[in-house]
Amino acid sequence: MNKQQLAAKIWESANQMRSKIEANEYKDYILGFIFYKYLSDKLVRFAKSQDFSDQDLRALSEEDAETVDYIKSNVGYFISYEHLFSTWIEHKGDFDVSHVRDALSAFSRLIHPNHKRLFEGIFKTLETGLSKLGDTAAKQTKAISELIQLIKDIPMDGRQGYDVLGFIYEYLISMFAANAGKKAGEFYTPHEVSVLMSEIIAHHLKDRETIQIYDSTSGSGSLLLNIGQAIAKHMLDKDNIRYYAQELKENTYNLTRMNLVMRDILPSNIVTRNADTLEDDWPFFDDQDPVNTYNPLYLDAVVSNPPYSLKWDPQHKDSDPRYARFGLAPKSKADYAFLLHDLYHLKPGGIMAIVLPHGVLFRGGEEGAIRKNLIENDHLETIIGLPPNIFFGTGIPTIILVLRQKRESSDVLIVDASKGFAKEGKNNKLRASDIKKIADTVIGRLNVPRYSRLVPKTELQANDYNLNIPRYVDSSEPAESWDLYASMFGGIPLSELDALADFWKAFPSLRATLFTDNGTPYVAPQVADLAQATREHPEVMKYGETFTAAFADFTPWLRGALLEQMLTLQIPRQEALISKELFDRLAPLPLIDKYHAYQILDDHWQPIAIDLEILQTEGFDASRVVDPNLVTKKKEGKDVELQDGWKGRILPFELVQMTHHKQELAALREKETRLSEITASLEEIFESLSEEDKANDTVNDAGDKFVNAAVAKEAKLVLAEAKQSGDFDPESYEAKIIQAADWLAEEKTLKAAIKQEAAALHLKTKETIENLSDAQVHELLERKWITPLRIPPKITS
Repeated sequence: MNKQQLAAKIWESANQMRSKIEANEYKDYILGFIFYKYLSDKLVRFAKSQDFSDQDLRALSEEDAETVDYIKSNVGYFISYEHLFSTWIEHKGDFDVSHVRDALSAFSRLIHPNHKRLFEGIFKTLETGLSKLGDTAAKQTKAISELIQLIKDIPMDGRQGYDVLGFIYEYLISMFAANAGKKAGEFYTPHEVSVLMSEIIAHHLKDRETIQIYDSTSGSGSLLLNIGQAIAKHMLDKDNIRYYAQELKENTYNLTRMNLVMRDILPSNIVTRNADTLEDDWPFFDDQDPVNTYNPLYLDAVVSNPPYSLKWDPQHKDSDPRYARFGLAPKSKADYAFLLHDLYHLKPGGIMAIVLPHGVLFRGGEEGAIRKNLIENDHLETIIGLPPNIFFGTGIPTIILVLRQKRESSDVLIVDASKGFAKEGKNNKLRASDIKKIADTVIGRLNVPRYSRLVPKTELQANDYNLNIPRYVDSSEPAESWDLYASMFGGIPLSELDALADFWKAFPSLRATLFTDNGTPYVAPQVADLAQATREHPEVMKYGETFTAAFADFTPWLRGALLEQMLTLQIPRQEALISKELFDRLAPLPLIDKYHAYQILDDHWQPIAIDLEILQTEGFDASRVVDPNLVTKKKEGKDVELQDGWKGRILPFELVQMTHHKQELAALREKETRLSEITASLEEIFESLSEEDKANDTVNDAGDKFVNAAVAKEAKLVLAEAKQSGDFDPESYEAKIIQAADWLAEEKTLKAAIKQEAAALHLKTKETIENLSDAQVHELLERKWITPLRIPPKITS
């Protein structure tokens, strides 16, 4: 199964297992075990790369000091064979909770000194929480056994390994956050918000060879990682990115460390700190080595999603260099304290993005003074108003503020992105098109009517530094109005035509062709069929030709961009490349919403990206692999996973059938269509029966359907009677029973034939996939990937 399916399966199973444990707490246990599996598998991979045999692996123990030191110096820690995750699996019925306790204790002892800061105490939450998995050792053992069985299938080797692992890790964190309310939502920034911040920051830093990024309230670390991944797309070597993370809560701090380690980041590029960001700023040096570790920590990018309107203690902070220039945030709301902390740690050419509650834009007092100083010193670059209910556990309106230490301009871009989202459960979610539109607007610093505006400093000063978004950008929908005169006497109001200004600009002579203007506020059509006249207008037809020409060679271009490079292309970069090509082709075409087109592309891209990951990880032959189709069914009151046929790892059976087995598929579809016709006819004839008719043995006791055997028997008797007395009235009960019997007999025959032919076609398709030539695979991949992205050859309406 692909990583989305595997992640969803793990979440579903985990959700069933948690019983009385809070989701936020249970999360720490399952993610802790995932991390231990990662470290265990990584050590095994290293040992095998050093030519350790299976026998050598079984001999791994603390007593072999030389081997212990060798492995510790290379991977940073040591795990003996008896404590490997894979050994726990081998124990099966002999597994015990004590094995976990002993393994975690041993791990703490066997960390290399150079990796102490990275690994020390990382399993503390898991160690102290094992007792909560059951009130007896037997219950704890059972719960842990179920947990490790749940996660044992997560691949952690090579390229796909850390990608799948990281994806599942973030998926589980997001699901726990979504289902645990505010408590879990505090440390998780929704993926879409992270991506938006990442795109803005990555564009600013894209030309740099080395980059340092910092999250001052790192939570699970996902925001920091998304920033790093976005920047890495523009860099030749992702190992030139260094990550700094600070988090107050110890269990959440451990999540940060786990998340960073599992993403294959060099240990030397991970610098983490468990401390209070506001009370205990990042130290200028390590107490153990103050001379060689002096570092005031100025960075290229700082990001954060701090807890909103937190109480803090501003006393004695006047001289703190973080706040001295701008002022102290009020003790009831630390929002600006976090902002000023982040700004202080920026390099002159750096950029920061912070998520805060909407109130920071207009609240007065100390916050108003800080806001004034930020604007007067030209630090504030952009304000982005986000949709409501976009963060887990809070409905507070939120914003993203983008700031810089050094700017050449003094205006502020204000973006009202609050209307662009999709509803998903209780929360709203930014779509790919929403993210793209916001990022393009911010990067290009664009004025977009009813969406964004570059506001000069003088206007902000005139408004007493109040930054409330509606003061500057009116994104409200115009009030709906009705023209009573037009309703009563006819005519089309000029105001309604004027509202279509974009269309008249695209087709300058179309309006005069369609409507008469008699000098009144109303016009009348001067053609019989407005739609036909519009389609046949020369300017509209020319537009269609331009559209067709713009995409005439789009399919061949996509072949080159996808099929010909499938095993070597960089997946995230390729989507950006295709979207740029799409936007370039749409540029000369007014009226088309390019972001709507981008959303269609992104929706199609997700399954393409999954296929590309599999092909690049497993090789081209993965396209010819057929896997068991596993389904969950109830058996003796329990959910049991059973095989129900087969499915292509990459190529869907139906696509292969439509391409290589058209005749068999058409014959099967014909029978299925006939079956549905019979079913509808039987329902219709049944509904036509009177209540008296339905009291006969031919209808079941519930009175809702025919009894097949009784209908067949009754029809025989009726037909025998008909030979003696003549034909029945077509609307009589007897005629209906004869017809129902015929249909029921045909239905039975059809169902048997469909079952047999479908099974035969299914097995034939399996064999076809397993024996496809390379050329046939390419043809099928084109049908799956490229055909849905083809632009229609002409505009028809």
